[in-house]
Amino acid sequence: MSSRLTSDFWVSAYVRRCHLEGAFALVRRRGAKEAGAIFLVIDRLDGGNDLYAPAPQSETEDLRGRAFERVLEAVDGLTIEERLARELRFDSDIWIVAVEDRQGRAFLDAV
Repeated sequence: MSSRLTSDFWVSAYVRRCHLEGAFALVRRRGAKEAGAIFLVIDRLDGGNDLYAPAPQSETEDLRGRAFERVLEAVDGLTIEERLARELRFDSDIWIVAVEDRQGRAFLDAV
């Protein structure tokens, strides 16, 4: 049995972490509770947005944790929405978490 955190638990902890750091975060879309892929949209509040997606599993050393890679940087909201629409066509069980932070922080160092 895997000791990896469930997606719903991880997202809940991540949203709390964002709020503790002074950023606004919300769950835009709930995916599969146990193992849905998680996408993070970071809105810099200046017209630029970053998108973080799950890193390929072969690149993660610690199987208990979750690793992300920034797949889009400083793009407009429409570009983010088009990418998320493609992801949803591929996998309808994804989570989408939106974060508003003027500094563009993703808060992935310790969740």
